[in-house]
Amino acid sequence: MIDYTLEHKNSFILSAYGFPIQASLQDYHSLALEREVFETSLQKNGRLAKLKKSAKNEREWSVHTDYLGKPWNYFAVESRKGLKEDCRLLKFPENNYIVIADTADKGKIFEHLSYQAFRKILPKVVDYALSWWSTSCLSTRAS
Repeated sequence: MIDYTLEHKNSFILSAYGFPIQASLQDYHSLALEREVFETSLQKNGRLAKLKKSAKNEREWSVHTDYLGKPWNYFAVESRKGLKEDCRLLKFPENNYIVIADTADKGKIFEHLSYQAFRKILPKVVDYALSWWSTSCLSTRAS
């Protein structure tokens, strides 16, 4: 089993661009492909660069959450200020979070950590509400 820790985190807010997930949540390869297509579109239209420019640090987040009853994935950053465009603010409350550390190529970390989190760790943990991944620091977190 992959190592993880339970850490208390203060509340924080992420600015994010997202898309509704179409693939099965158990099909990590298809999820990674959907994410890659969305990231490419964000790069082409300049929104990813604007998002990164607003960041208060180099950390990039890939966030999974439920929005309007559907699963969504977001590219997010901890921003100094909210963007005035169509981005969402994702609010994370002060809470205890599962922290999973791992290393891999940025393109593979999403698929690998999704598998570890959803197949190996979260089924054994109770009382979590949200899950998210931080790709630039090569770790994933779930609450």
